[in-house]
Amino acid sequence: MSQTVLLVLVALIGGIAITLLGPGGIFVTVALHALGYSAATVAGTASAAFVGTGIVGSAAYWRSGELAAPGVRRDALVLTAASVLGALGGSALNAVLDRQSFGVALGVFVGATGLLVFARQRGLLKPATALDAGSRRAQWLMLGLGVAVGVPGGALGVGGPVLAVPLLVLCGVPMLTAVAMAQVQSVAIAGFATLGYVVRGTVDWPLALLIGVPLVIGTVIGWRLAQKTPTERLTTLLATVLLVIGVYLVATAV
Repeated sequence: MSQTVLLVLVALIGGIAITLLGPGGIFVTVALHALGYSAATVAGTASAAFVGTGIVGSAAYWRSGELAAPGVRRDALVLTAASVLGALGGSALNAVLDRQSFGVALGVFVGATGLLVFARQRGLLKPATALDAGSRRAQWLMLGLGVAVGVPGGALGVGGPVLAVPLLVLCGVPMLTAVAMAQVQSVAIAGFATLGYVVRGTVDWPLALLIGVPLVIGTVIGWRLAQKTPTERLTTLLATVLLVIGVYLVATAV
């Protein structure tokens, strides 16, 4: 299988997972790193590709109503605004990472995300109460989550939903609403991170287009599946794959 075909397939699967489960775009980042691209090129190119998935995903979930409630929209805006600071800081942080340290950081992040997803799926991490959308508590939580998710999103080129969705669900946000809010947030994370990498000249635009198109197609497919597909088994499988990839990345980087 050629490198081009492999990247297209990974991007398509990743796009489906983005709007179906949340974590998904991270597979594209891992694939680019595995193919030998520099840390800056991986993060910059992946971020550029994720702008399209964020826009399409946001539009899709707006259409299906998950972003219709005023309180949810306010929370999504606060989450998104806070992500801008994190994304810009993360893209600057990437400049100090060589390929080895980037691989270790990416592996730790992927593995930790897998553990978080698995713990949530098994009921080990449950919110005490549902989060009241638009409340003062919700606004403060969104502010903190936005910065926390934006930094690794900008530094590693992993987008936003990969971490935002598990954390939002943990805070008491319903699953589909969490996925929808994460799509809006990912536009800011990917967009402002991309600006940081454009300044450094590390975005490979033909490569971003190559993976961006199947990512967007997968995003639409994932959104349609999310409206009618039970995700319990898929989520468990996703967590297992993330754990394996995380361990592999760290083992091969050190």
